[in-house]
Amino acid sequence: MIAIDEDALICDLAETYQIYDYRRLPVQTVAVFSLGLRDNSRIKMKLSGSKISIEQSLLASIADRLGILIWQKTKDGAKGNNVPKSILATLNGETEEKEKSETRLFESGEEFLKARAKLLGKEETKWQQN
Repeated sequence: MIAIDEDALICDLAETYQIYDYRRLPVQTVAVFSLGLRDNSRIKMKLSGSKISIEQSLLASIADRLGILIWQKTKDGAKGNNVPKSILATLNGETEEKEKSETRLFESGEEFLKARAKLLGKEETKWQQN
């Protein structure tokens, strides 16, 4: 934990146990205190790679589901327009622009085959209809 983010560990130990200088304590004691930190402590969140806690994820998920249920009852929902943005995706740093930027549309099969050949480094192939 110290090697990953010593500042986060110091902050968590100070907040939880009022330990301001962990170096004065035996290593075994610091290890026990470190393992006893909450799952949403700074250092444990960093170790798990989480940006938000489980509680925050659940609350955002509930809000998203409720928003979808309400949206489905509207005229836009019946037509599939203006889908509400996901709070959970926003908190996790996921955006729709990333997904859209990876998607390409082609007007014809020939255009697709040209782009495919270019990506694969092959010569242009002819598209044949059966």
